Amino acid sequence: MIASSRRINASELVTGRTSVWKSVKRDKFLYLLALPGILYFLLFRYVPMWGILIAFQEYSPFQGFLNSPWIGLEHFRRFFSNPDFVVLLRNTLAINFLNLVFFFPLPIVLAVMLNEVRNRFYKRMVQSIIYLPHFLSWVIIVGITFLLFSLGDGVINKVLAALGHEKFDFLTNKSLFWIMLTLQSIWKDAGWGTILFLAAMASIDPQLYEASRIDGAGRFRQIWHVTLPGIRSVIVILLILRIGHVMDVGFEQVFLMMNGAVAEVADVFDTYVYRLGVRQGQFSFSTAVGLFKSVVGLLMVIAANRLAKKFGEDGVY
Repeated sequence: MIASSRRINASELVTGRTSVWKSVKRDKFLYLLALPGILYFLLFRYVPMWGILIAFQEYSPFQGFLNSPWIGLEHFRRFFSNPDFVVLLRNTLAINFLNLVFFFPLPIVLAVMLNEVRNRFYKRMVQSIIYLPHFLSWVIIVGITFLLFSLGDGVINKVLAALGHEKFDFLTNKSLFWIMLTLQSIWKDAGWGTILFLAAMASIDPQLYEASRIDGAGRFRQIWHVTLPGIRSVIVILLILRIGHVMDVGFEQVFLMMNGAVAEVADVFDTYVYRLGVRQGQFSFSTAVGLFKSVVGLLMVIAANRLAKKFGEDGVY
């Protein structure tokens, strides 16, 4: 019986390889079309993963990967025992929490509102306007923020002074820093985020709306019972992916907005890695910090995906 089972497994393996080769041969042009993307991920995503090794070494560029001394988990122990760890974790989680609560639902709301617009010209015009900020770099976004909120020449402070009020320093106020980052993210990318939700709404069967109208449902009832359930799977998938980036805030935005007065609430893992890894040359230690971020993100994706499946959703995988 054991010999026969081994023969069956071997035959199944050969059959599986044959079927894979047949599918590749049959769809060779599709695989050829996907080849640039595959090469991109291999060269820029998978090959650089070998660099993770230096997180467990006292890496020296002169000694290289193979000859640098191994020190195990020493960099992780140093990082977790550092008082900066608590500050970095607090700032990163706080900024991501605000984005999750205020930024993530807004594209859904905008998509629902645009979906209810019947005038195509007006709908396309609004879409173009709210998409536009996505194509501006963070340098321009932060520059506009400075022009609006700076203490000396800011438009907002000039208006306050003209109305007889005292000027307010928005950019060095610690209590406003996280809020300003969230507002910047909303203004820049909320419109762009509506694309997937509008595409999902376009796939909803129109007969469902007709049936709901026959049953006497108004616009809000149709949104609640037809539109939102129709895009629920997309919402869940994007939410899972968003949770996976719980340790990523966005280096460029925070780095450009940071100043000495708000450094206590602005310093996050990304800026910390830049400061120690690039400016101070602590390559192994900064790699350990980056690896910690990646592992936490992976665990969050797995946990969120399992939770979604328990509630009957498809999840990411």
